[in-house]
Amino acid sequence: MAAQTTSEAKKVLSVLAKAKEPMSNKQVAEQAGMESKSVSGTMTALKKDGLVDSPVRCKYAITDSGKKTLKG
Repeated sequence: MAAQTTSEAKKVLSVLAKAKEPMSNKQVAEQAGMESKSVSGTMTALKKDGLVDSPVRCKYAITDSGKKTLKG
């Protein structure tokens, strides 16, 4: 679970936590002020750790575990 401790991961999780609907990597990148490639890699690691989910094809949402990680 190394991904969740990086500042990039925290940026991605905080953007997803504020979102009302699942977001694409591009939308997250725009909101977080990051590059799409960086968000894509971070998102893959977060999904592997169970902190984000993909309820819609190519879009992501934060999970309950992700919310707990962000708070903690």
